[in-house]
Amino acid sequence: MALKSTNKVETNLYEIEFDASKEVFDAAVEKVYRKEVKKINIPGFRKGKAPRSIIEKMYGKGVFYEDAVNEIIPEAYETAIKETGLTVVSRPEFDVVSIDDNGVVLKAKFYVKPEVTLKNYKGIEVTKEVKVVTDEDVNTEIDQARSRNARVVDVEGRAVENGDIAVIDYEGFADGVSFEGGKGDNYNLTIGSGSFIPGFEEQIIGHNVGDEFDINVTFPEQYHSEELAGKEAIFKIKLNGIKFNELPALDDEFAKDVSEFDTLDEYKADVKAKIESRNEKASENAVEEQIINTLIENLEAEIPAPMFENEAENFVRDYDSRLRMQGLDLTTYCKYTGQTLDDLRNQFKPMAERQVKTRLALEKVVELENIVASDEEAEAEYENLSKAYGMKAEDVKNYVEVDAVKADICVKKAVEFVKTNANVTVK
Repeated sequence: MALKSTNKVETNLYEIEFDASKEVFDAAVEKVYRKEVKKINIPGFRKGKAPRSIIEKMYGKGVFYEDAVNEIIPEAYETAIKETGLTVVSRPEFDVVSIDDNGVVLKAKFYVKPEVTLKNYKGIEVTKEVKVVTDEDVNTEIDQARSRNARVVDVEGRAVENGDIAVIDYEGFADGVSFEGGKGDNYNLTIGSGSFIPGFEEQIIGHNVGDEFDINVTFPEQYHSEELAGKEAIFKIKLNGIKFNELPALDDEFAKDVSEFDTLDEYKADVKAKIESRNEKASENAVEEQIINTLIENLEAEIPAPMFENEAENFVRDYDSRLRMQGLDLTTYCKYTGQTLDDLRNQFKPMAERQVKTRLALEKVVELENIVASDEEAEAEYENLSKAYGMKAEDVKNYVEVDAVKADICVKKAVEFVKTNANVTVK
């Protein structure tokens, strides 16, 4: 099996001719014959026992040719592509040029990775916004922790206030008639939550346990039920109880309950440090986003459409995997949402285009700066992948080739190189 010719059809589109010897092709035909003969009935022979020559005489000499060609294509094509040194980025289209006493000659047409020009990837101007952590930021986070650890207690001796939980029976009437979904018993309504229609919760404020009263409201014009949209309604209310969330005291005991620290001051310092860390990470991500945007702007390349299509398909497969982790799949998801797979592909297309352009730009940086990845770095990355996938590192190596791992490492290094060489203005 060998490459015969390589022809550039147009920008990034190539066509190659490659062959397989007569011995290789004959072996493939024999293999297909032995597989298919079991299904063939020939008069005078038991099923599956007819000689190849008899079958070829009855159905034609080329009866097994198509399957035999399909049998040899993968290895023959891979061998030929290695000889070209081209990086294929699309599914090839195959044709048979000839089948004769010398073997079989095949043709494949495919797109290759484009030539890339990248301007001004050093000294990129970016702004890093550093958000200073204030006491208010720390208090807000601690208040959220207090809310998560609050306990619900009954209120006695006062009326409903904003923020309370009102326990109510209610029934709604429009034009004097009760409507579906307008009735509930012992419903816990947090006043001020905005979970009921506008004007409802405010009218409960000031009432005491045991009160029975009416609430007058008007449904929004854009209400989900067309029958009620824009209509006036009366809700008959009975207030069965009042509760509120009692926050824990802000002291050392609280700090011990929600953290590994013994004092409130230590806990506050840790909260502040964690917020600073999050802010720093967000700032770094924003810087990287600016850098990627500039790299894409400075990228010049005629990118074949299949590269975008393949990446969009990768996004679809990843989305399917995430759905399956939640007990769903794409078929069920599309049924519920009324979408098609093409709709999903179109949704992912902008992200796919960005991803492809980003990768091409960073790979160009790798090339221009002679960035390499060591065997030790590759081994470390295999360990990371094994932890992420819950597999042994040796098993991961069976699925991910070392060249692909090293390529990803080099791309990550390229990002750091461009960031290190950027002109960063800190705000």
